[in-house]
Amino acid sequence: MLSAVRVVTAALLVFTGPAADPVRDQQQWVLDALNIEQAWSVTKGEGVTVAVVDSAVDREVKELKGRVNAGPDMTTGTVERELPAGKHGTAMAALIAGSGEGDGLIGVAPGARILSLPMIIDDEPGFAVPPQASDDMVAESPLARALRYAANHGAQVVSMSIGSYGPLRSEREAVSYALGKGVVLVAAVGNDGLTEYAKEKGTSYWSFPAGYPGVIGVAATDKQGKRATFSSDNLSVLVSAPGVDVPVVKRKSGYELSEGTSSAAALVAGVAALIKSRYPALRPEQVAQALSSSARGRPAAGYDDQTGFGVVDAAAALNAAERLTGAQRSVAPGMEHFGQGEDSPVPERPGPDPLRLWLYGGGVLVALIMFCGAIVVLNQRKEE
Repeated sequence: MLSAVRVVTAALLVFTGPAADPVRDQQQWVLDALNIEQAWSVTKGEGVTVAVVDSAVDREVKELKGRVNAGPDMTTGTVERELPAGKHGTAMAALIAGSGEGDGLIGVAPGARILSLPMIIDDEPGFAVPPQASDDMVAESPLARALRYAANHGAQVVSMSIGSYGPLRSEREAVSYALGKGVVLVAAVGNDGLTEYAKEKGTSYWSFPAGYPGVIGVAATDKQGKRATFSSDNLSVLVSAPGVDVPVVKRKSGYELSEGTSSAAALVAGVAALIKSRYPALRPEQVAQALSSSARGRPAAGYDDQTGFGVVDAAAALNAAERLTGAQRSVAPGMEHFGQGEDSPVPERPGPDPLRLWLYGGGVLVALIMFCGAIVVLNQRKEE
């Protein structure tokens, strides 16, 4: 029996028209919103490979030439074929690691490399993988295969600007496997914020893989740092990033503007690459903590299901990551969002409190002496 909810779509990014040249001017607001340029004084993502689970990346785009490794087709575990380069995957890869060659678009981590793991064909109608059989009948979904391949082939970060409405056991297990290997997983939360369901219920359907535990779910914000109206709102949202009028590269050449949580997720994956470049031993949950604890525009309550803990700040996240390693030196002076504060008191050792034991013992001893004294007095009176 086929499961309709297992259609994995990449319809999380909408191209809204050509971007005016030069593209660097068009993308400056994105770099500023994420505080990227200050982070570049520390690292540009050298030594990190980011797996892009999406449509195949065009390796001939000038911003990506010589910096993309192509993995196998993830839509099947048996047939080997090379999928054609896709619009969506190419756009996401350049947002993460575009080199800026020839005054072109520059990615968040221009020193990083890309591992392209294609599992969608965005030139086909519906922009989707054929429906999969139910979880009981399929050993691994395409996403599960992609996650395991990425973890086994040197990826430190996985970017997933994809989504579907149904969780699968094989994917949960693959997520756990990748996290166990130290791989940071980042995913778009989806564009269901304006659906009838969201309007009626005040929350959006959960999208997977963003909904799996351990995955960094990313919502989209506009130029004012507010949640984009289309961005899904639910508890899978950890942080947010620009997702409106974000310039992206076109397949082969040129640029256009994008809109969606896809772009937001790719940008955060780039920031995760910066952190892993500087602190390669940092565990996935620590990278998530660094991103969330240092975010800008934190909601009044500290967290909400629209923008999570706020908009990612790359330089502040690097500082937060450093604190998590136990180091004291600041990597980006002036970005300390939190004071040093006083250390918490050392927890008391478990078991009885020695002082209370002495007081209790002393009290018992005094009572015993008084009791014995009273007996002596009574005996003396009887003898008289």
